[in-house]
Amino acid sequence: MMEGTAAGVPFVAVPPADETAPAALLAGWHLMDSPSSEQAMAEAVPMAGLQAWRVYFGLPLSGKRLPEGGPAEVFRRAGEDAVLNVFGPVTEQAAGEFPAALAELRDRLPGATGPLGVFGGSAGALVALEVLARGDAAITAAAVASPVVQLAPVIAANERRFGVAYAWSKRSREVAAHHDYVDRAPELTAPLLIVTGADDDVAVREPAEALREKVGAELVTVEGMAHEFPPGTPEAARVDAAFTEWFARRLRG
Repeated sequence: MMEGTAAGVPFVAVPPADETAPAALLAGWHLMDSPSSEQAMAEAVPMAGLQAWRVYFGLPLSGKRLPEGGPAEVFRRAGEDAVLNVFGPVTEQAAGEFPAALAELRDRLPGATGPLGVFGGSAGALVALEVLARGDAAITAAAVASPVVQLAPVIAANERRFGVAYAWSKRSREVAAHHDYVDRAPELTAPLLIVTGADDDVAVREPAEALREKVGAELVTVEGMAHEFPPGTPEAARVDAAFTEWFARRLRG
């Protein structure tokens, strides 16, 4: 396993099965819940055996890029305005910094000349979908788990979870509309796998099903899984198996 930064973005990279042969490159982003770091995501979803470099990026406002005050400060910002202070800027920054990080990794990772796939979980899935929609790189396949497919229902779920009321503004509604990938389905042109937990909130499951119908995605439902899939759990093993099988098919050669 290799750890470092690419174009200022922290990452963990795991080499392909055969380091002497050309390899695909899979780039992904972790959850804000567990697994909540690039290292934890690499442990939870290792996708071992693939002829691909697996690169796990750290999200902004997490890990090495936590603001002063740490997780408590992130939680404070979310409580003040989850859309404009957390979801919006994290996704915008992560998607915006991806092309330069990708270009650097293509040069640094031996043999990483093959097709590109992207993946993510929850807030990291939001980044993967945004990267796919932007079309800054040619993406052969994508996979998301416990995905944030529409931002507004997730904000409503957090209102229920924390017993708060979110004060929508014109700007936050614009950000939420931008991150409605059911509405933006025509921009998602690569084959897509969606993995959801049978016990996850309807704010995740129902938009995921709507996106599946819109783009013809493959959908895997993991029984007994809620939103998180911590490393070493049966839920993580199921997500890993689904991702591994999907990318083995889609990135063959």
